[in-house]
Amino acid sequence: MIFDIWKDIQNKKLNPVYLLLGEEAFLMQETLRYIVQASLLEEEKDFNLSMYDMEDTAIETAIEDAETLPFMGERRVVVIKNPVFLTSEKKKEKVEHRIEKLEQYLQSPAPYTVVVFVAPYEKLDERKKITKLLKKQATVIEMKSLSDADTKKWMVSVARETQVELEGDAVNQLLLLTAGDLMVIHQELQKLSTYVGEGGIVTVDTVNLLVARTLEQNIFDLIDHVIHKRGKQALQIFYDLLKNNEEPIKILSLLVNQFRLILQVKELSTVGYGQQQIATTVKVHPFRVKLALQQARLFQTEELAKILMELAEADYEMKTGKKDKQLLLELFLLKLFNEK
Repeated sequence: MIFDIWKDIQNKKLNPVYLLLGEEAFLMQETLRYIVQASLLEEEKDFNLSMYDMEDTAIETAIEDAETLPFMGERRVVVIKNPVFLTSEKKKEKVEHRIEKLEQYLQSPAPYTVVVFVAPYEKLDERKKITKLLKKQATVIEMKSLSDADTKKWMVSVARETQVELEGDAVNQLLLLTAGDLMVIHQELQKLSTYVGEGGIVTVDTVNLLVARTLEQNIFDLIDHVIHKRGKQALQIFYDLLKNNEEPIKILSLLVNQFRLILQVKELSTVGYGQQQIATTVKVHPFRVKLALQQARLFQTEELAKILMELAEADYEMKTGKKDKQLLLELFLLKLFNEK
């Protein structure tokens, strides 16, 4: 569990080599921040913190730095970004890497240096000798989407760090409005904490007051109103989006994305996939999958396929200028009202 690893790092239980692997950018950023904070004092960073991008710099340069004694401090941190040589990606690299230098280092890492590999990839090439060696010698931390429960736990802990209490309903509403996006949640929590002040309580009313609904959340609500035959509310959202200068073609694109997701989760759940498995397969946050599953129960698979075909036709007519863009969306929504 990533929270346990964070706790160890914050308690300065550091290892000489870390491999941060995965596509959850915020978790990657936070883990790296914790490692640097635990390793170096603020005034030491200018001298003892180095970052190398493997798309521009040879690995042996980073290794030479890792083998250099820290200056005016006890520890050095070397961050190695985009180690594409660990993947099966076939592209011409700007630099040649002497992988044998890395192999030698991994066999006996410098005790005064923390080396962090930042690998923003879904997976590595397990057939490569260097990949096997790195995963054996390093502390591997996988950057996967958090479950609903873990996301809520993390939200409460972030609030506590700023000495603010987050009510249960507020947690759920913030999760809903942000669709589980960790970066957005973190930004909104900082704003909410500043608003209520130290020792304050963030309520659901506070969240509704300060956290803006994303375009994606508005699209979700629009579809939800359609499904439950709340035509007036659905059209109100649609017209509000137009008043806010949202392009009809962008609204259409998001409708396509949401209905496609609903169809995907319906089909995957039918064959026995759980919420977390679906999230991993379709590469979206588990909370979005949870919401899509709720909507999927109200559609037949054939209905969803038909809706996507109609949206594809509307997209064609928009792009070829055959009909007014706003009218096309209005007709689509009105047709959905009549069918649901």
